[in-house]
Amino acid sequence: MKHTFKEWMIAVRPWSTPASAMPILVTLAYLFWKGAEINWLYGLWALLGMILFHYAGNVWSDWFDFRKKVDAEDTYGAKTLTTGMFQPKEILGLAIGLLIAAIACGLGLFAVTYIKGFGLELLWIGAAGAALTMLYPFLKYNALGDLDILLTFGFLPTIGTAFVATGVLDWSVLWIALPVGLITDGILHSNNTRDTEHDSRAGIKTMAMGLGVKFSAWLYGFEMIFPFIWIAVLSMIGMLPYTTVFIFLTLPIAIACAKTMKNSVAGGAQMIGDLDVRTANLQLLFSLLLIAGLVAGRFI
Repeated sequence: MKHTFKEWMIAVRPWSTPASAMPILVTLAYLFWKGAEINWLYGLWALLGMILFHYAGNVWSDWFDFRKKVDAEDTYGAKTLTTGMFQPKEILGLAIGLLIAAIACGLGLFAVTYIKGFGLELLWIGAAGAALTMLYPFLKYNALGDLDILLTFGFLPTIGTAFVATGVLDWSVLWIALPVGLITDGILHSNNTRDTEHDSRAGIKTMAMGLGVKFSAWLYGFEMIFPFIWIAVLSMIGMLPYTTVFIFLTLPIAIACAKTMKNSVAGGAQMIGDLDVRTANLQLLFSLLLIAGLVAGRFI
């Protein structure tokens, strides 16, 4: 079956790119603020690899969700398989192809940096990321998807990017991994909270199901609001420049998202039908303003 370029893009979901790109770009901005000697080529190389892993994970998860009947015609999930746009073997082939490309990109970066004397650290970080990408469906079905996302889209790309860009394991970058990672995790958590009924029907157990609607709403609210508190505290004690308070321009959006989730406890899942998209937009704007604050802090 032949497919148009648009259909392949629907399968890959490139509009979700900020979820994987922003943690790396924020890391590079943080290193720039610190005055680190940055290898920008390696940093951008890491960005490409992360995006490829993200796309592979998207498609890989869609294939498993279809097989597990998590995605159906009446669910909010991906429609590439449930509508017959693609056959399962095509989606599986795309996932494997993207995964091979991502691994090749990562191994190429490792080879170049290893020759430069960087050590084996990138290999272990990359292997952990690849494993979490492959295991994501299984972890999500057993209430560990949120932890997977926090590691895969928060801590691992942040520390990995810092290492390839400077040749040093700079653990201080984890300070900025947490706020961006929490909002990114909120994308998944809002999705899973909305899909609780459908996921239960499919026989899987997400963290949202385990917590229940009320506590899921509290967790989501924490993921939306705590990043602002975290950045404010770090800027007050001098661990980040005061210009990072630019992020507070997005606080009204975060509060609105948290209120929507809270209201859904009584109002029903239909109230949060698009909350994952709104959370993704918040993650993008929050990250861009954090980057702007870090860059500005270098000169002010």
